[in-house]
Amino acid sequence: MASQNRMMKLIAFLQAQNCSNLPGSWRHPATMLDFLTPEYYQRIARTLEDGKIQMAFFDDRLALPDLYTGHHAPSVGAGVRAVKLDPATVLMTMGMATTRLGLGVTYSTTYYEPFHVARVFATMDLMLKGRVAWNVVTSLNSAEATNFGFREHMGHDARYDRADEFMEVVLGHWNTWEDDALILDKETSRFADPDKVHRLDHDGKYFRSRGPFSVPRSPQGQPVIVQARQSEAGLELAARTAEVLFTVSQNLETSKKLYADLKARTARCGRSPDSIKVMPGVLTVVGESRDEAKEKFERLQALIHPELGVAMLSDIVGLDLSKYPLDGPVPEVPLSNTQQGRQKVVMDMARAENMTIRQLYIRVATARGHRVVFGTASDIADALEEWYRAGACDGFNIMPQTLPAELNAFVEQVIPELQRRGLFRTRYEGATLRENLGLPRPANRFSATSAAAE
Repeated sequence: MASQNRMMKLIAFLQAQNCSNLPGSWRHPATMLDFLTPEYYQRIARTLEDGKIQMAFFDDRLALPDLYTGHHAPSVGAGVRAVKLDPATVLMTMGMATTRLGLGVTYSTTYYEPFHVARVFATMDLMLKGRVAWNVVTSLNSAEATNFGFREHMGHDARYDRADEFMEVVLGHWNTWEDDALILDKETSRFADPDKVHRLDHDGKYFRSRGPFSVPRSPQGQPVIVQARQSEAGLELAARTAEVLFTVSQNLETSKKLYADLKARTARCGRSPDSIKVMPGVLTVVGESRDEAKEKFERLQALIHPELGVAMLSDIVGLDLSKYPLDGPVPEVPLSNTQQGRQKVVMDMARAENMTIRQLYIRVATARGHRVVFGTASDIADALEEWYRAGACDGFNIMPQTLPAELNAFVEQVIPELQRRGLFRTRYEGATLRENLGLPRPANRFSATSAAAE
């Protein structure tokens, strides 16, 4: 059997909101509706830890969908992401109910400040003993801009330039305390060695941040860096800085090419290809038979009210589709100033299959452009094994559509099948998220400089 850290990784893609990734899931009989309570998220966390899953991950956005019809009423009325809790707070409630499960949340580089993000994540990482990850995003749309006092959304390339510098500041602050800076000697009144706590003194195009930082290093050194971008600028940023990359792909050969390309880019940036884990999203529906699983999947799709589906599709493609016929062709959409990688995947799918708006919204609202796999536990394990062994990924970002029912089915049926095949772990390798993802602990740059000088 392979070393546990050479096996596939599994992450659960969750939402701190009224539904799963499927907007209509709140209507499903198997969905629990206590999503405004800590118990809801703690139940999920314990299930994931029982399954030895590496990380629970939370998406986020800073505005309710309102591109469709130009108003939030359709989204709120139908429950399309009508609630969005702060994921960092939710993360802490889950972390206090577990001891090994990694926890990742999304925080924007467009509408937050780097010192604030650095301190929030460094503190969470200490409180949870090295189990935290930060998903770095550049924010999606103009509604988010208006919530933060801006008249318009920053341009795509400018957002990535800002994100580059934002990460430079955050990573810089995380490095300013050396690992052995704390002394804690009561007798000599020596709390810490001032020579091992450094100022950042950053002065750049977008940010000025002096320091010194106020949070020492955690057991894993610093939070794991996650990204979820497939535009050219996003892939370049990921190759330089990401440790986990979430991808969207329906096709094995396309995924293999993306995987090879990203590993090569990472190597060109002077990093080991193993220092980044590529994780495509997969929606799984488990049944006792393929027919049962297909029926479950069709019931999920039936929950998508047309207005709900078109509202979500409008948000992804960057165009209000309320003015177009549902059973007419998907209109040509120019490259937007929002989520360009996801937009391209969705529009390419529509053109390749000559889809109508109705057909496309059903596909997108169900799985957000991700691959769908339904069948028995063995069928799903076959599908995941094929991509993993073909060199298309390092693991998968699993998207349960009903909580807790579909999550429980995956943990109770699919994970044992993957373990039986020697593809997935039977225990946690270590105490920190880095250990459990097979990622190195980053060396402190000041400690490394001192060691080199000696």
